[in-house]
This record gives sequence, structure tokens and C-alpha cells, in this order.
Amino acid sequence: MSRTFNNLLVTGGCGFIGVNFIRYLLRETPFAGRVINLDALTYAGYAGSLEDVSREFGNRYIFEHADIRNPARIAEIMDKYEVDGICHFAAESHVDRSIVAPDDFIQTNIIGSYNLLQAARERQERLVLFHHVSTDEVFGSLGETGYFVETTPYDPRSPYSASKAASDHLVRAFHETYGLPVTITNCSNNYGPYQFPEKLVPLMILNALEGKPLPVYGDGRNVRDWLHVRDHASAVWAVMERGRAGGTYCVGGRNELRNLEVVEQLCRLVDEQAAPLPSGAPRESLITFVKDRPGHDHRYAIDCALLEAELGWSQSETAVSGFAKTVAWYLENMEWVNAVRSGAYRNWIEHNYAQR
Repeated sequence: MSRTFNNLLVTGGCGFIGVNFIRYLLRETPFAGRVINLDALTYAGYAGSLEDVSREFGNRYIFEHADIRNPARIAEIMDKYEVDGICHFAAESHVDRSIVAPDDFIQTNIIGSYNLLQAARERQERLVLFHHVSTDEVFGSLGETGYFVETTPYDPRSPYSASKAASDHLVRAFHETYGLPVTITNCSNNYGPYQFPEKLVPLMILNALEGKPLPVYGDGRNVRDWLHVRDHASAVWAVMERGRAGGTYCVGGRNELRNLEVVEQLCRLVDEQAAPLPSGAPRESLITFVKDRPGHDHRYAIDCALLEAELGWSQSETAVSGFAKTVAWYLENMEWVNAVRSGAYRNWIEHNYAQR
């Protein structure tokens, strides 16, 4: 089985993962249809990340400024472009922000996802697939051993993860109740080009470059599995093309690291690739331990054996190669960094910390 899409709606396509997915889809796959990028351009959405794609692909790439919380706009766009596939990235995705102000997470991640599902259901005769992109955080926290798999019970610990868990359940319910063709992926921590500076990896790279403190929650021993965003994009497309209808697939990087190890590795890479600090001190000297975040899950780790066995997918980047390429990208793209830093969320980046 291989699905074909003529008009693929990508929600949240101006966000970090959406940008990389659209780039991967248009430049690295045989996909020959149109991509309609629906994005509300909230604080973390930057349309400039796809300006070159727009020039290169002309009318095969279309941008629509819209909010998934507005069902009338969703319906209008789906009918205007005769959408036959949906890849749903759009979400509020920052744990710290969800703790401070959960309202947007409920409205976007739950109500917005419902609006999309309902619009898809009403046009089900032409819909090939509704793919929903989710997170490993819906599963809660692991101990020192074990892995999340597709059948792991849900146990969300933050307003963010609870809102994503709710949207996952809605997607499954629409499949079971209405026969809507759906697939779901739950991924581990993404990193790579075009990630906004509130997140751990770019925040640490840029602070290290500028000689600013590198805040690490608690003792830095929380463990995450790190997935390069291009590998995530290739996994999503593999599932969209060939995944079982109604199926869920876990996507991981097989790169488990403690948060402190990640920061130390990034410091060494910035030392290697950038000019030294004026003091001559290694950038690891900038690491500062701060009060732990409420409900900070101890460990996430994914077993992606089902995805590998069923669809033949595999990762192309290790933590070593992926982090090195990511540091190089940020150092070479400071114009992009400065553009997104001028956005409405600058104060949040400067005054809050960003580790899932």
C-alpha cells in the first residue's frame, strides 16, 4: 500500500517541525502534489522560514494565514483547495508556558484538533488520510529502565501533555466511531534547524555563543531521547504513505542523554566552531543550575522497533553528528535567529527556561 495525495494540508507548517517536514516533502520525496500550509503565526510561527521554498516551488507551495480554532476558516480552506490529506502539526508545545498559562493549550490542542477532525469527517469521501503528530510526553515518566511503546498507557503530567493526550484520544475516537482514516505518531525530543530559541538546544547554543548563563533545571539528570527533525520528517512521511489506517507509531532517535550531558556537548561544539569567549574560559563554565520545574518528568525513551520493522524506517543522525550539524546551522544562520528573536515572545525566552 502506498497512499497518494494531490492537495496536502499541513497545519502549523511555519513552526519548527512543520517547516522541516515541508522542506523534506518537497525536496527529498517523489511527492508531486500541492502543500497548503495553514498557520496562525503565533509567537513561534515564522513564515520567513519558507520564503526560499515558496520561490522554488511556486504554486506547489501555498500559505494560508489561519487559526485551527476557527472552524469556518478550516472548512473554507479545505474546500478551496480540495484537500485530500491532512498532516496536523499545529499545537502549543512548550511545557513551561503550559504551566503558567494553560488556556491556549486547551483551545488549540484540543478544540483546534476537534475542529480539524470534524471538517475532515464532513469531507470524508475525498479524504485519503488524517495524520496526527503527537509527543512521547503523553506517556508520563519512565524510571531508569524501560521504554515507551505504542501500547504504553497514557499518564500525562503537565497541561501541555494532557492537552496532547486529549487530542490523541479524539483522533482515535473519530477513527473508531466514524471510520475516519487516521494515523498517529508519538515522537521524542526533536532538535535541528529552524527550532525557536525557547527550546533547550537552540537556547543553549545561542547563550553559549553570547557568553550568557546556561540554565539547567535541578541537577541536570533528567533523561531525554533526542531525534533529529529530518529523521522525524522522514518517519511522518513513511507513516503517511504506508502506515496502517488507525495505527500508532512511536518515533525515537535512539539517543538517550541526560540534560546536563546535552548542554556539555553543545558547549564543546560551540567552543570548537566559534570564537572563544573573551575570558578564554570554556563555555561549560557558563552552566548554572536553577530550581527544578514543577512536574519535571525524569526520563523519556522510545522503542521505535515497530516503525523500523513495519515500514523499514531508520534514523540517519546520531546525537554526535546531529548536534554538530545543528550548532553549525545556528552559527551560519544568525540572520534567521535575529529575525525570530524580534518576535513577540522575546521576553519569554529571556526570562524563562526551556527544558522538556
